[in-house]
Amino acid sequence: MNPSRIILSFVLLLGFYSTSFRAQEYEPKGSVIQTLTPSKLMAKGQYDFKWFNNLYTEDQATFEGETNDIARQTFFTSTLEAYVGVTDNKRINLGLIVEARSNVVAGRDALEVFQFDGEAGTARSGVTSIAPSIKFVPFKNVGNFSVQSSFFFPLVDNESEQGVFLDQNGYTFQNRFFYDYTFTGGTWQLFSELNTELNFGDEPSFANNSLRLTPGVFLSYFPSSKFTVLALTQHSQLVDVGGDSEFSQDFTAVGGGAKYQLTNALNIEVLYTNFVRGNDTGLGETFNLGLRAVF
Repeated sequence: MNPSRIILSFVLLLGFYSTSFRAQEYEPKGSVIQTLTPSKLMAKGQYDFKWFNNLYTEDQATFEGETNDIARQTFFTSTLEAYVGVTDNKRINLGLIVEARSNVVAGRDALEVFQFDGEAGTARSGVTSIAPSIKFVPFKNVGNFSVQSSFFFPLVDNESEQGVFLDQNGYTFQNRFFYDYTFTGGTWQLFSELNTELNFGDEPSFANNSLRLTPGVFLSYFPSSKFTVLALTQHSQLVDVGGDSEFSQDFTAVGGGAKYQLTNALNIEVLYTNFVRGNDTGLGETFNLGLRAVF
């Protein structure tokens, strides 16, 4: 799929939402999971902390048009994000992102990523990247459309050691575009995202000189203001932009999950996704657990 078509389709979708729904847009009164989606920013002096954990495991892969069984590989990523509001009009937040990973290969059990044993040839773990970040609302009259820009600095010297991949050792300039719409009554909410990642650097890396585009749509239903169930679909496309590599990759994932407001400040979320198709990628599944505190 042409990456320019993905961006164009997403922009047109945002335009349709903003022009069709703005006049009747409904602002719910409820918990954080209902009112402070990733599209919404904090006011000056407010803080937003999120700890998100993603476990991806695969025992199948598709390359060169063929799907084959492989020895199980599992990749665990733990991400800490912290943001603070710096403007009274909720248009700019500043923050920091830190990522840690633990990976096991060669048929090891998925839960062995939590052993952090560093066994030669089968496991690696460590803090792998850090990123200063800014979130901003580009249009003052569209408070439910925001952008998150982050620049990731790698903290690993070698992507792979003894056949075990940990994380890429290049730089990543990430821009995430968020938009949400809450239907009248507050029971249903639609959230959309376009994640773009430009990878580059001097060190050899499979991802350098590539652009990853990942649009996603999330539909949430709120039985109450403190609880929601959701369904999601995402597509990811990695394309070469440097002209020196023929590597490309794409996959589509579908899934669902739930969020619950534990206290006025703290909420928890669980998500599951399944990679239903792809090219030059693993065909696995993810299990996700996140905690978010806003105060």
